[in-house]
Amino acid sequence: MTQTNNLYDVVVIGGGPAGLTAGLYLARARYRVLVLEKDDFGGQITITNEVVNYPGVGRTTGRALTQTMRQQAQDFGAEFLSAEATGLDVDGDVKTVHTSRGDLKTFGILIATGASPRKLGFEGEAEYAGRGVAYCATCDGEFFTGKEVLVIGGGFAAAEESVFLTKYASKVTVLVREDDFTCDASVAAEAKNNPKIDVRYGVELKGVTAGQGGLREAAILDRATGETETWKPADGGTFGVFVFAGYVPATQLVRGVVELDDHGYVVTHGYLETSVPGVYAAGDLRVKNLRQVVTATADGAIAAVELERYAKQLSEKTGLVPPRPTASAYEKAEAASDASAAPGTTPAPAPAKRSADAAAAAAQTAKQPGELFSAAIKQQLGVVFGRMTRPITLALELDDTPLSAELQGFVGEMVALSGGKLNSVAVDAAGLVTAIDGSSAPAGLVVGEPLEVVLPGAGADSGDSGDGAVSLPLYGSLDDSGRAEFDPAGVLPLARPVVRLCVAAEGDGADKSVLTFTGLAFHGVPSGHEFNSFVLGLYNAAGPGQPLGDDLKERAAAIKEPTDIMILVSLTCTMCPETVLSAQRIASLNPAVRAEAYDVSHFPELKDQYGAMSVPCIVINRPDGAQTVEFGKKSIPQMLELVGA
Repeated sequence: MTQTNNLYDVVVIGGGPAGLTAGLYLARARYRVLVLEKDDFGGQITITNEVVNYPGVGRTTGRALTQTMRQQAQDFGAEFLSAEATGLDVDGDVKTVHTSRGDLKTFGILIATGASPRKLGFEGEAEYAGRGVAYCATCDGEFFTGKEVLVIGGGFAAAEESVFLTKYASKVTVLVREDDFTCDASVAAEAKNNPKIDVRYGVELKGVTAGQGGLREAAILDRATGETETWKPADGGTFGVFVFAGYVPATQLVRGVVELDDHGYVVTHGYLETSVPGVYAAGDLRVKNLRQVVTATADGAIAAVELERYAKQLSEKTGLVPPRPTASAYEKAEAASDASAAPGTTPAPAPAKRSADAAAAAAQTAKQPGELFSAAIKQQLGVVFGRMTRPITLALELDDTPLSAELQGFVGEMVALSGGKLNSVAVDAAGLVTAIDGSSAPAGLVVGEPLEVVLPGAGADSGDSGDGAVSLPLYGSLDDSGRAEFDPAGVLPLARPVVRLCVAAEGDGADKSVLTFTGLAFHGVPSGHEFNSFVLGLYNAAGPGQPLGDDLKERAAAIKEPTDIMILVSLTCTMCPETVLSAQRIASLNPAVRAEAYDVSHFPELKDQYGAMSVPCIVINRPDGAQTVEFGKKSIPQMLELVGA
C-alpha cells in the first residue's frame, strides 16, 4: 500500500460535542482524523453556564466539559484546524472537503455542524438585538440586574435559562406557545416552582418597542382569544427579552449533497449514514427526537465506529494509507507510567485516569494562599512564555481605585512567572512612572519621570518619538472618589485602569525611555473568560503568534487606513474571548489597527453610550468618522469582513 501524507481517514466538520467525540474515538482507534471548526471548538453548549445532567459529571460548565473532550481527542492523536468548510466533493473513493485554508482529501466525512439559535421574527427583534433582545443568558444576564425579563420558548433551554436568569432579574416571565413546557417534567418543574418566575401558556410575543434607555413595551398575543395585550414591567422601566425558541440546523453546506427533511435537518439511517456513501451525520443537525449533549456524544461515537470500518475498507480497496497516529500523548504517558516501576518490585497501582477523581485533580491543581494562578495554569503559562520571541512591557495606566490595585497585583504575578518575557511599568494620572517590575524592563524607564508611548504606526520600527510621531496621552484627571474620568463618546476612551501591551525600542541609538504600543489593550482586569484571550494576545504581540493562513494574513495587512476596534465585554461571557482574540490578532499583524477591550461592569458609561444590553459589542471607528456598531461573536474572517478587509 502507498502512504499518502495529505490524506485523512475521516474529516469531521464541526467541533461541538458530536465532532469532538468522533475525533476521540477515531484517533484512539489509530485512524487519522481531522476536526474542522470555523468558530469556537465546543459548539453551542459552550454558552451554557451550568451542565448538571451529563452522566458521570456532577456539575460543570459547557465550556469546561467540551474543553476536556477536545483535550482527550488531542491526546489520542486527533488533529484540529480552525477554518470554514466551503464545499464538498463526495463522488468517488477519495472525497474532498474545500475549506478557507485549502482542500482536504479524505475517505470519510462526518457532518457535525450543529444548529444555531432560531430567530422568531417578531417586530423589533432584529432592530433591538443586542440592545434589549438577547439569546445567551450566561453572556447577557447581568445587564438586566434588577429588571424584569421575558423569556420566549417552552423547551429545555427556556426552562433552564429562565431559572439562571433569576440570579439577576427581579422577575422572569416565560411565554410558552403551547399548553405546557415541551421538555422533561423535572426540568420544567424548576421553572414552574421558582417564586421569581411567572409562566404564561398559550401566548406568543408579537413585538417590542423601545424608548429612553431600552425596551419599554411588549405586545403579547393570546392564541386562544386572538386578543393582543400591551405588557410593561411593574416598575414602568425597561426590560429584556431572551429568546430560546429552538435551533435552525446548520446544513447549508450539505444542501443538495445529502438528503434533508422539510425543516432542513439531515436524514440519517441505521448507523447515522446519510444518503451518500461515506458521509455520516451526528448531533443536532440530524433528524432526531432529543437534542442534548449526551445524545450528541452518542451520535459521535456511533458514527465514528462506522467510519472506522468504512475507512478501513477504502484503504484496502484503493491501496492508499493515511499516516495514522502511532505515538499519541496518551500512549507516551502510559508508557512513562509503566516504565516508572523498578524491575523486581511490585508494580504501583495504576494511575487514576484524567476524569476518574475530579476532587483529587482539583486539589492537585489548587491555588496556594496568596496565589492567583493554579499549578495547572502556571504550567500552561510556562509553555506560552517559552515560545515568546521578544519581551512585552505591560504599561499600566492606574487610578486610585481598588480595581487598579487588583490589576497591578494580577500583572505582577504574571511578570514573576514569565521568566523575563514580561515586565511592567505603572503610571499615575499625571503620566509619571510610579513602579517598574521585571528583569527585562527597558533601561530608560525611571520612577518619577514621564512615560511616553508611541502609537502603532508612528515610529513603530525605531521607537523614535521625534517629529511626526504621535504619542498616546497617559495623563488624565480623577474624580473625588479617585476614579479616572473619561469621555465615553471618545474613540477608544482612556478608561482606567488599563493594561497596554507594548514593546521597547530596538536598535543602537534608540530611545529606551519610549515604548511602542502594539495596539492591544484591556481596560479592567483580564480575568474570567478573558484570561485566555489576554494570554494569547501576549503571544501574538510578542511573536510568533498563533498560526494563521496566508490569505487571512494578507487581508489583515491590506488594511491601510487607521482602524480602531473597541470591544465591550463581560468576564462571564463565553462568546467574548474569541471576538477579542480575533480583533487583537488582526491588530498584532497591522500597526494601523488598534483593538482594545473594555469590561463593561466597570465602565457602565460605555454600555449607556452605545445602548448595549448584550456582549460582545463591537464598535469600529474609521478616519472618515464612520462608525459601525455590531453585536455577537466574530471569528477572524468575520472580523476582517466587518472592518472591510
